[in-house]
Amino acid sequence: MSKVVLKNVKKVFSGDILAVNDANIEIADKEFMVLVGPSGCGKSTTLRMLAGLEEITEGEIYIGDRLVNDIPPKDRDIAMVFQNYALYPHMNVYNNMAFGLRLRKFPREEIDRRVRYAAEILGINELLDRKPRALSGGQRQRVAVGRAIVRKPKVFLFDEPLSNLDAKMRVQMRAEISKLHARLQATMIYVTHDQTEAMTMGDRIVVMKDGFLLQIADPLSLYEKPANKFVAGFIGTPPMNFMEGRLIKKDEGLYFNEGRSEVKVIEDMIPKLTPYLKKKIIFGIRPEDIHDKLFVGEAAPENTIVATVEVVEPMGAENLLYLTTGNHSFIARVEAHSQASVNEDLELVLNMSKAHFFDKETEEVII
Repeated sequence: MSKVVLKNVKKVFSGDILAVNDANIEIADKEFMVLVGPSGCGKSTTLRMLAGLEEITEGEIYIGDRLVNDIPPKDRDIAMVFQNYALYPHMNVYNNMAFGLRLRKFPREEIDRRVRYAAEILGINELLDRKPRALSGGQRQRVAVGRAIVRKPKVFLFDEPLSNLDAKMRVQMRAEISKLHARLQATMIYVTHDQTEAMTMGDRIVVMKDGFLLQIADPLSLYEKPANKFVAGFIGTPPMNFMEGRLIKKDEGLYFNEGRSEVKVIEDMIPKLTPYLKKKIIFGIRPEDIHDKLFVGEAAPENTIVATVEVVEPMGAENLLYLTTGNHSFIARVEAHSQASVNEDLELVLNMSKAHFFDKETEEVII
């Protein structure tokens, strides 16, 4: 069993700097768990505490069924892949991958078998005699991963391993690491600030901010059912749009008014939103749930708003429109053949069944 458990884990640096607060995470055997959040949120510190590279202030960490709080990194049966690859420049690829096994006094035949097996999996057989300076960024990353594979650890830890690669290589390596996880059937914990990496790779995702764990869920649940405004705005590209306004009762219905326009709340949401009548509230909707009225056909007028187009970004299969209405700026992802023009008003239809509402004071989701 390669289950990993963090119980009430806390990290405070000198000067009372709280890096991680009361982290409770249970990572199942063979699961691919991603820790995501902005810089300084505590995700790398959490990974380093798991690895034993950082002492914990409070709490317990288990790898398998073993409490590892006081166990040194070399005895935790983990392998870590770093952001900067950490390869020995004077050694060739083969010796970089074999170095850790030699330190552990593995037989020469076993070292050779493991290195060549890892090289075969990663497609770097022809690179074994090269030194790191003769490799591309993607090749160096494969070598760093290969060095972890030969260890056959219980748990793989990845600390932003793709951040030094160009955009095309990042996409390729994302797929390679996902395929590697499927092939090795190992527990993997992956840290990134890139929510696209998190969404495409993780079985589950931990969203962190300022040392706090805000939500743990599978990618689709995070996207469709965010727990709060931060998660809603962090997950998704382009991010969710937010507008501040008030709920008003009219014509036996409930409407959200943002100043210039108002839209009708669907009936199923009314019971949870009624306590917020006439209070300030935050309305959220994703760009793909806003449509150019010309492409919708017969649209209910109560779901329609008027906004001024500020920028049009043609993306090939679609257009991104940057718009303003009232005091709010927002983005719509519309059909590629939309005739929207800069500085002109455009009628937009909102899919209110996909709307979200957040408490203005706590920023927690209401519905």
